Amino acid sequence: MDQALEENLMGALENVIDPELGIDIVNLGLVYGVDLDDEGIATVTMTLTAMGCPLAGHIEQDVKRVMEDIPEVKDTNVNIVWSPPWSKDRMSRYAKIALGIPD
Repeated sequence: MDQALEENLMGALENVIDPELGIDIVNLGLVYGVDLDDEGIATVTMTLTAMGCPLAGHIEQDVKRVMEDIPEVKDTNVNIVWSPPWSKDRMSRYAKIALGIPD
């Protein structure tokens, strides 16, 4: 996958907003990677801020919805992982400022 396509996929994922925090999943540091295979299957490897997140299904559906808008993507798998664990250190400067977290 070329860099322009990867940036396009990550840009689409910036439209997925964590409903509890009001910040997108990319700036929150929840997305660990995105890949697209030769058949057009996108795999989004990500985590959540906490195990047992009640909105996990909602976030997963939003990820699939935004990926549908990318012409190269035929289907999307969301791979939720717990290692490495998420921490606020993964957040972008933008997200930290928006949430009032010191840098």
